[in-house]
Amino acid sequence: MLDKKIILETLLENLRKELKDVESAANSTKDLATADDLKSEGKYDTRAIEASYLASAQQKRVEEIKIDIQMLEDLEIHPSTQLQMGSLALLEYNNQSRYYFLTSTSGGTMLTINGQAVLVISVFSPIGNEALGLKKGESFEVETPKELRNYKILEVY
Repeated sequence: MLDKKIILETLLENLRKELKDVESAANSTKDLATADDLKSEGKYDTRAIEASYLASAQQKRVEEIKIDIQMLEDLEIHPSTQLQMGSLALLEYNNQSRYYFLTSTSGGTMLTINGQAVLVISVFSPIGNEALGLKKGESFEVETPKELRNYKILEVY
């Protein structure tokens, strides 16, 4: 049995590492954008402007990660019989079962916990939205561009 607290801590650890990496890159790009070496050498030289845009985008990503971390730190994990934020579910699709961890952020992140794959899905994603509030044994459908997928909830933790 997978521990939801370990899943959450692993997700937070990954985000904190990403934050550190993105902050470092943002600082380096900001320094580059203001460096004397990058001063314009003519009207078609846009290196400094491009570096400035990149630094701005990286700083925006820093802020997004900080918000994601805060949201996950505030997530309360409770035992429940129905799917909610912080739930771990074993879902079956196409005769294959997979663990899904529902959060408000970081959807699409694949974690490996004790050798077991866990896909983090946002409650705002199509799968998360349809599964929210359902219980073990219930089914739901998600329409994709290619097909209509039928999922069955095997377990809720």
